[in-house]
Amino acid sequence: MSTYALGDIQGCFDQLLQLLERIEFSETDCLWIAGDLVNRGPKSLETLRYLKSLGSQVRIVLGNHDLHLLAVHYGKTHQRRSDTLQPILDAPDREELMDWLRQQPLLIVDETVGYAMAHAGIPPDWSLKNARKRSAEVEAVLKSDAAADYFEHMYGNKPDRWDSCLDGWDRLRVITNYLTRMRFCDKQGTLELKTKGSLDTQPKGYKPWFMHPRKADNLPILFGHWAALEGSADDENVFALDTGCVWGNQLTALRLEDRARFSCDCSALRKIEL
Repeated sequence: MSTYALGDIQGCFDQLLQLLERIEFSETDCLWIAGDLVNRGPKSLETLRYLKSLGSQVRIVLGNHDLHLLAVHYGKTHQRRSDTLQPILDAPDREELMDWLRQQPLLIVDETVGYAMAHAGIPPDWSLKNARKRSAEVEAVLKSDAAADYFEHMYGNKPDRWDSCLDGWDRLRVITNYLTRMRFCDKQGTLELKTKGSLDTQPKGYKPWFMHPRKADNLPILFGHWAALEGSADDENVFALDTGCVWGNQLTALRLEDRARFSCDCSALRKIEL
């Protein structure tokens, strides 16, 4: 039995199957997916259906593209020009898929397996205990009848810094942004959400979240979201999993037991206009 953690799939279903074939994925193995299951790639519907069919073999955290899909589903935002979500919205099993998706967490912390995972990472000044509590606040709303209201208030870059005194939608928004959109922050945890490039592009006064001293240092952290890192966070306790599949680079799996990496080539996707 092996556990494999994968980065952003983003609807690249054929490449997902190629990678699973390469690692000889079987019914005794488990997948951890670091969010962004859908969007921009050509087969988001097939990806969702397949992952849902795996049942307890798969563990997923939600990414910003997954939350965006749910917001579109609830009619709280419009599709963007680069979105490839329409087949999901037209699918006869749309409601079933969306209900399954909103049951997924923003954070996984598993002491038995020995890893934590969030789509964008964990803010440096949050302990794992606090990260669990704060992600649970958002997850409870996602699973409730208030989900539609949440998606109406989800978008925005403010507040850009955690404060325990925050409440209401501001509190849930900043938790969501930390766990699903974060790349750079300053030493106080203030988010800079515009820059998306490599480490060389860091804005003045900011660093990648994982380069600050971290309170959540008792478990290795798995994350996706940041394709420009090309799978390297340059930290032995932090594992970047997004290797730019949807941009024609690679889809990567990390075997958690021995930290071996496996990738499949995604260059065929460069021919697709997204």
